[in-house]
Amino acid sequence: MSVTDIPLLNQIKGRLGWLDDRQRVIAQNVANSDTPGFMARDLKAPTDFAEAMRTGGGLKMVATNARHISPAGQTARFESLNAPDSETTLDGNSVVVEEQMLKMAESRMAYDAAIGFYQKSMQMIRMAAKKPGV
Repeated sequence: MSVTDIPLLNQIKGRLGWLDDRQRVIAQNVANSDTPGFMARDLKAPTDFAEAMRTGGGLKMVATNARHISPAGQTARFESLNAPDSETTLDGNSVVVEEQMLKMAESRMAYDAAIGFYQKSMQMIRMAAKKPGV
């Protein structure tokens, strides 16, 4: 059995991948905070992160303008959803930068916790693999 076959580590890797993608979506929200008509988005948390990483998800990038470059078969791994913040401006933009910063901080804390858990799990595996008395 390889270390990569351990379900717990696969779950942690899946969670880290989801948090990475969520951070990217939040950054896009902040970057478009002045774009008229832009709707804030967020990622739906899957129940099984490892399964979501294996299946690759079903959400595809879409060119919303004829002048956009079409993506070359790249698919997102997690389901996206429109998650408007608490208020919408007169120009139709629903991004509240303060709320996005809170989401970003929450994602960062969850990422740090997952990294710590992954490191501790690897330390325990290394300790268990050592010869007794060494």
